[in-house]
Amino acid sequence: MPRRTLWILTALVLAVHWLVLQGVPLAWDGSATPAGKVFTTRSVAAPPPAVAAAPAPSPSPAAAPPAAAPPKPVKPRKVTPARPAVTEPAPAPSEPAEVAIAEPAVVEPTGNTEQGADSAITPAIPTTSASAAEAPAPEASAAVAAAPAAAASAPVPTPVADGSGVDITPPGGTPGQGTSTAAPPVRLPAPIKLAFDVAGQAKKFDYQARAELVWQHDGARYEARQEVSAFLVGSRTQRSTGLVTAQGLQPERFGDRNRSERAAHFDYQRGRVTFSANTPEAAIGPGAQDRLSVFIQLAGLLAATPDRFVPGTQLTLTTVSATGADRWTFTVEAAETLNLPAGTLPTLKLQRLPRRDYDQKAELWLAPDMGYLPVRIKITQANGDFADLRLRGSSPP
Repeated sequence: MPRRTLWILTALVLAVHWLVLQGVPLAWDGSATPAGKVFTTRSVAAPPPAVAAAPAPSPSPAAAPPAAAPPKPVKPRKVTPARPAVTEPAPAPSEPAEVAIAEPAVVEPTGNTEQGADSAITPAIPTTSASAAEAPAPEASAAVAAAPAAAASAPVPTPVADGSGVDITPPGGTPGQGTSTAAPPVRLPAPIKLAFDVAGQAKKFDYQARAELVWQHDGARYEARQEVSAFLVGSRTQRSTGLVTAQGLQPERFGDRNRSERAAHFDYQRGRVTFSANTPEAAIGPGAQDRLSVFIQLAGLLAATPDRFVPGTQLTLTTVSATGADRWTFTVEAAETLNLPAGTLPTLKLQRLPRRDYDQKAELWLAPDMGYLPVRIKITQANGDFADLRLRGSSPP
């Protein structure tokens, strides 16, 4: 029985295998081919996913080139250094050359002009930049070469060119064209002390004050001092010291003190005046005065030759302040009789009109009976402030 059973089971197994093998091809319409197809299909079924995976990786290699794209920036690097270097020199060598020549030609002359037209380099650059103007360029260079020579010699005759000295112009003449080659005679007044009543205005504030002018000398040296003082206004003192010469006063120092003092120092050997306020030096010449000594010098000039100073005569001389120097021109006006606190006095009026907006106007009334010393002085500033000094009395210094 066991053997028989084994044979039966074996036969059944074989029959089942045969039926299975025979049943599969029914689906594929074939006997041997379907069987191969069964294996092929299984092998192909596995490849299609592999094939589908293959196309998918194929884009990834395509995506890899973007990773390789970074090398492309290397290409611009090669292009920028190489191509510009080759293209720029090759296509337009002449254009850059012309621009390079034109720009220096424009820039260099302007720079030299700012530094100074007297430079010898200035004419050379226009000559190279403008070849068509070669003939005028040498003329310009000659003119410029002459200019430094004139400029170098200018400091020496500066006092003369500045109109230094005393210029007395008769009526109808032009000031500055009749500078005296010989100093006019001077007769200085005797030492004296003059007291004044002052009426004035400062910053729209009216005030009353007292002033005095002290003048003294010993025949060799002099000192002049003027002080104005007022309640709530304060005081201001001007002082002039120097030598007495045949030409009159020769100031050495002028000081102007309000809250602090500023001074001017005269150096006649150098022909210059220096200032403690650190303002630039100024040129001076014979007959230069300061803003206080000028009153005494005018008195000495008129006292020496009064007939010379008829109305309309103009008298010009260098006048130095504590910060600068300028040429002051006084015009002789008509004679006037003044009623002053000191009494009635005949006077000769001199007036100095401002030449610029910031100049001050000065009016002087000189009394012949007192050696042509000023018995009234009125100073008007550009802003309208003024001080009017009127003689109250006189005494020995």
